Amino acid sequence: MKTLFLLRHAKSSWDDPDLPDHDRPLAPRGERAAQRISAHIRRERIRPDLVLCSSAVRARRTLEIVAPALGDAVPVRIEDELYGVEAEDLLHRLRQVPHDVDAVMVLGHNPGLQELAVALAGEGDTGALRQLNEKFPTGALATLTTAGHWGELGTRTTWLESLIVPRDLGRRGNRPVATRPRPS
Repeated sequence: MKTLFLLRHAKSSWDDPDLPDHDRPLAPRGERAAQRISAHIRRERIRPDLVLCSSAVRARRTLEIVAPALGDAVPVRIEDELYGVEAEDLLHRLRQVPHDVDAVMVLGHNPGLQELAVALAGEGDTGALRQLNEKFPTGALATLTTAGHWGELGTRTTWLESLIVPRDLGRRGNRPVATRPRPS
């Protein structure tokens, strides 16, 4: 079983309109949201074997906040190619992940992350699927699983386990939206 965690960077700041998009930092709201997701990651013991992160400042800052919750010595690759990438390019990158890696976290941007998640998710929690089709909010974490190999990822090949949104963690006493268990 392979697990794919798709984490959208937290809310970025637009305070400086002259700042290049790549260099925008997190907004204070984004800092708080990243802390909520970090607490969720720690509580749920989410431990990817590899983290692929966009080189954008807001993505790297989100990673800085969640990294301590990921456990020790998780290999992290900051990749320029993940900035502004489309779903097809993300899929191509994921298909290159070594077979011995069981869990990957991709920290990136919309619309690519949302389009990838929607394309991959064949089934899963119906509420989470509906929400994912409508919006993949900043700071949200989608968890997908597949019985196949990374090289076999394609349309409708994964199960959407959950979509965790930072604002829901804050409102529900740090409990995520319930997800439907996968049929055995």
